[in-house]
Amino acid sequence: QVQLVESGGGLVTAGGSLRLSCAASGRTLRRYAMGWFRQAPGKEREFVAVILWSGGDTGYADSVKGRFTISRDSAKNTVYLQMNSLKPEDTAVYYCASALSSGRLRNMRSYDYWGQGTQVTVSS
Repeated sequence: QVQLVESGGGLVTAGGSLRLSCAASGRTLRRYAMGWFRQAPGKEREFVAVILWSGGDTGYADSVKGRFTISRDSAKNTVYLQMNSLKPEDTAVYYCASALSSGRLRNMRSYDYWGQGTQVTVSS
């Protein structure tokens, strides 16, 4: 089992920044990739960013490219999402997830473990 705990969410005004953290514990050796997803009220959960744990390659949704940066600290078993130039449409619950194998990593069905989520609210 893998446990994921997100932190760092909060309320910020448009144009501001937040950094989310996701700490992993448990049986993490098989981890292939870590991703961030978000879900706004009344909408489906959507892909935000992904990082391959071994090589560090990253991928982003078009809506956040150039504003968000995903990174990892292998020693701390933690993945981060630095969010800059935040917009009201970024308001959502943000979830981190762990994928044990390769696949369609922009698809939430490729992930095996999920955190509980952290709320990000961007006011205009």
